[in-house]
Amino acid sequence: MKNVFESRLPHMRYLTFPFRMTESGGAVSGRVEHIREQIMQVLFTSPEERVFRPEFGFGARRYVFEPNAMPMWEEVRSRLLGSLAESLAGEVDPKTLTVDVGAPEGHPEQLLVKISYVLAALQKQESHEFRI
Repeated sequence: MKNVFESRLPHMRYLTFPFRMTESGGAVSGRVEHIREQIMQVLFTSPEERVFRPEFGFGARRYVFEPNAMPMWEEVRSRLLGSLAESLAGEVDPKTLTVDVGAPEGHPEQLLVKISYVLAALQKQESHEFRI
């Protein structure tokens, strides 16, 4: 089902992430889904993992064995905000990009990352939560 906000724009389609094939070829996603997929790429790609973009990525894996407490949350929030601002430039309004980090209630072993932003072209608020 097409998103009402996306119907205002030309029919832009992007290859999905993670990449997968369908009977008609590569699976595609719309703009809103594509931006969420970009966020996932930033979260789970480690710096220096991409040959031609060594600075790309946040590298969530490096925090797996760190103490899940306020000092780490602040570092994660700061580094992730910078990585996302660079990767989503032009797609989201940078003044609206927020990142909140903490442990979900009752799950101190998990890291909860909440990312909110406004899509620049659509002026539509989006929010996503990721548990790492």
